[in-house]
This record gives sequence, C-alpha cells and structure tokens, in this order.
Amino acid sequence: MPAEFVKAFNIRNKNDAADAQAIWRAVQQPSKGVAVKTEAQQAMLALHRMRQQLIKFRTMQINNLRGLLTEYGEVMGKSRAALDKAIPEVFGRVSERLPVVVIDTLREQWNGLAKLDEQVASIERRMREWKKEDKSVRNISEIPGVGLLTATASVAMMGDPKAFRSGREFAACIGIVPKQTGSGGKVNLHGISKRGDSYLRTLLIHGARSVIENAKEPGPWVEEMLRRRPKNVVIVALANKMARTIWAVLAHDRPYQKRFASVKPA
Repeated sequence: MPAEFVKAFNIRNKNDAADAQAIWRAVQQPSKGVAVKTEAQQAMLALHRMRQQLIKFRTMQINNLRGLLTEYGEVMGKSRAALDKAIPEVFGRVSERLPVVVIDTLREQWNGLAKLDEQVASIERRMREWKKEDKSVRNISEIPGVGLLTATASVAMMGDPKAFRSGREFAACIGIVPKQTGSGGKVNLHGISKRGDSYLRTLLIHGARSVIENAKEPGPWVEEMLRRRPKNVVIVALANKMARTIWAVLAHDRPYQKRFASVKPA
C-alpha cells in the first residue's frame, strides 16, 4: 500500500509505533489487491529501470559538455547529432587556448557517451530476445504505437491481467484517465490524473504521438477526433485506447486484430 494512503490513518505524532498502528488500521480497510509479478517480469522491469538511468546519465553528460564549452564561447545545438557533428571542430579550436588537462578530460567525457550507447544497446538487445520468447509481448507488439519498450514494460508492469476488471481500470492504474472532483451528485472531469506508473504512461503517449504524426492511415476514429479536438488531447485519448487494447489482448489471450469490434453479450 502506498505510504500516502497510510498517512490518513496516522494520529498525532509520527514515530515507528504510530506508523505501525496506522499501517494496521489501513490494511483493515477494503482495498484492491496487487497482482504478484513473476521473476521474469521483475527482471524485465529491472532492465527498464537500468536503461532509464543510463539515458538519464547520458543526457546529463551531454548537457554538461555543452555547458562547459559554452563558457568558452563554443555554442552547439541541443541534439546529440548536433553535438557529435560540431565537437571535433570545437576541440580543435579550444585546444589552442585551453590547458591540455582540460581538453583531455573533455575528450574522455565525450568518448564516455559511446560507452553509454553500447550499454543501452545491450539492454535493448536483451529485451528483443525476451520478446521472441514471450507470446504476450509479441501479441501486443502488433498494436499500432506499441514498440519494444512499451510492449515489454506493459507485460512486466501489469503482472496478471486478470487482476484488472477492465481496460479502463488498467488505464486508471497508469494515470491516463480524467481526474474527478465534485460534490452533491455533480462530478467534474479534468485532465488526466497522472497517477500510477509515469514511465509506462510516457511510453504510451509517445507511441500515440508517433501514430498520429507518422502513420499513413491512423484510422477513422483518430481522424474524427482530430477534426473536433486539439492534437494533444487526441494523443492522450489514443494512448488511453492503446492501454485498453493492451489489456484486452492480454486478458483474453488472443492476437491483436486491426478491425476487431467488441460486442456486448445479449
């Protein structure tokens, strides 16, 4: 149970005894259980976390290089491609007026980016190997906008899909449904709640954006939405639909069908 939910049951002072009592009170309340993940799913989540950390380090190192060289009047573009293209000439210019120890250190930092790239590529290669062995990952990879990262993260994060009663419940778990406020029988809907797994939610939204911007035929549902609503709203709506589709494919253990239409039983 998240600590923020236990806090409501903590009375007066906060210490170990009061926290234990608050946890005991909280677990007595009716709540929804969490699906137990397999060791393979936990291992895949660990790969995602390590990859995310490596990319964070790589971005920090790129920004650090750009910032240090900017102090000497060498301004470069923000992208990695712009850095790789400009930095050899930059080193050639600044090497004439900066100490050798500084130039050598900057070169080491730049060469370290290639090592980080290799580590990220190795993790992605292991993810592709798991995709070949896991039927669920292969099934949801057929959904437009669901790539290697989204497919493996969805299966690993979800655990047992039967733990969710519907696709909407899974979408709510990752915070991609409207936040609600209201009183007196009136419910007001706002932007998405942004609760749950922010990493998976980010992957789904980026995947939805790629479908809308790059797909030749995003589909009649998307085209109709684009005529009525702003682009970013449609992107989030498509991400929500992708999350529901992922749950349906995994919960019913069937391959993705592009033109499939669900029908309520009579």
